[in-house]
Amino acid sequence: MGAEAKFNAKFNAKKAPQAPVSKWKKNQAANYANRWNEQKPLRVRESSVDVRPEWAVKGQITFQELAKMTMDVPESAEVHSCGAVSYYDKAYDRCTPKSDKPLERIEGRAFYKVSTSDDPVIARLHDEPANANVRVFATDAILAVLMAAGRSSYSWDIIVNRVGDKLFLDKRVDCPIDYVTCNETAHDTGDEEKDSMNHPVKLMQEATFINQNFSQQVLSKTDAPLEFAEKKNPFADGSDEVPAPVGYKYRVFKLGKAPKVGDADSRLQLLCRTEVDGVMKGKNEGDDDLLMRLYALNEADAKLVAGGIDWRQKLESQRGAVLATELKNNSNKLAKWTLQAMLAGVDLIKLGYVSRNHVRDSFNHVILGTQSYKPKEFATHINLNVNNAWGILKAIIDLCLQLEEGRFLLLKDPNKPVIRFYSIPQDAFEEPEEMGPEDGEEEEED
Repeated sequence: MGAEAKFNAKFNAKKAPQAPVSKWKKNQAANYANRWNEQKPLRVRESSVDVRPEWAVKGQITFQELAKMTMDVPESAEVHSCGAVSYYDKAYDRCTPKSDKPLERIEGRAFYKVSTSDDPVIARLHDEPANANVRVFATDAILAVLMAAGRSSYSWDIIVNRVGDKLFLDKRVDCPIDYVTCNETAHDTGDEEKDSMNHPVKLMQEATFINQNFSQQVLSKTDAPLEFAEKKNPFADGSDEVPAPVGYKYRVFKLGKAPKVGDADSRLQLLCRTEVDGVMKGKNEGDDDLLMRLYALNEADAKLVAGGIDWRQKLESQRGAVLATELKNNSNKLAKWTLQAMLAGVDLIKLGYVSRNHVRDSFNHVILGTQSYKPKEFATHINLNVNNAWGILKAIIDLCLQLEEGRFLLLKDPNKPVIRFYSIPQDAFEEPEEMGPEDGEEEEED
């Protein structure tokens, strides 16, 4: 054995053995490594639409691609307005957890969720010579889904009708777009038991109920409403139900250059129906009235999600923490609300904080507080990149304009960050089984 080999042999022999790792430390390390996987099994979400075998895939776009899109906020102009809005009752700004107000059930009010192609005003505006260059027609709810697509976790779908060189972006009757989600972007979104009040579908129904009632309750019962150019609600059907006081603004947005258009100066024009929920009087006499969108954040059970905060304990002293938790658990919802407010060009977003009377009572609620934001400031507050949102919309519209004439479906994959384009027949959703969340659940229960 050489000198070097002898040295190495002695060195290795003298090397101190490693201290044995205790069983407790081994278990602790394993727990840290696996705690997330052990905490909750991977949730497999259902698609908003059952894809038929005969539907051909025309293409797809990933969220990673959408994240790179950008566009300047486009110019806009109002071309029509109708309906009337009531004034906000500022007494609700004094709500606190210690002086809350019960959420009332507003009976006999009709809330219209009319799709683009069924809107008589859009049909009329489409035929006017002044709008001959408009190629895309949609509603603010549909556009907000597309613009905030990168934040979505649940599956959603939008129907694209390509008629000649024009696009009509539509939704199905009673589809997920018509409902307000709850804890969509939380790691743990609710109870898996379908009969539980905390099942994601039940939470969605509850959140929608709260939003509708909140938006009506906080309006003044004494002040005369603010009427738009055409006072009549375009969707009132003459039934006994009174239309909810909602104003509609039809606005044209000039996007970037349209694909396959010869004129270098031509810009793609989009006509969108937007909504206004209320109006607030200015602080001082002579100040302009402020148009508003009214939304309600709702607390079901703070223990449903990791890091949940009890609103009754923290809303007054740590409102920023409450809103930060809501942003984590409802990122997509807050982005869609903000984008709808910006599409409508309103001055304020009024947020209500509504909680259950008791965590086990999903039918009775109280208003714990309200808060106002300017839409642009709120977008910054929730880290919403508005230029990216417009870039996403423009990219999706450009893809749709490259499709042949016909009917198509944009479907967000329920378990992957991908949007797929399907070619579908004209009568694809005329069957009675294509229903909304609550109807689907009733069928399963039966």
